[in-house]
Amino acid sequence: MRWKTEDITFKTLRESEVWADSIANEIYGETINGYITPDYKIAYALAFFLASTSHFIVHTEKEAIKESFIYKVWVTVVTNNE
Repeated sequence: MRWKTEDITFKTLRESEVWADSIANEIYGETINGYITPDYKIAYALAFFLASTSHFIVHTEKEAIKESFIYKVWVTVVTNNE
């Protein structure tokens, strides 16, 4: 599993969507498999972008760390067994 972790947070969902779109491109390009963030808006947008393709099964997790949360989004590749 290749994770990317960042501590950035945004005030608006739109900013988070733009950021998540760039992270989705890294996952599409297979440079990473998952992303960890403290910003639920980024995790939400990223999961939505990744779920829009049939190539991935998208997984999400909310984890309590001390007095806050982190959000994990990762994918597994769908294999075609034909």
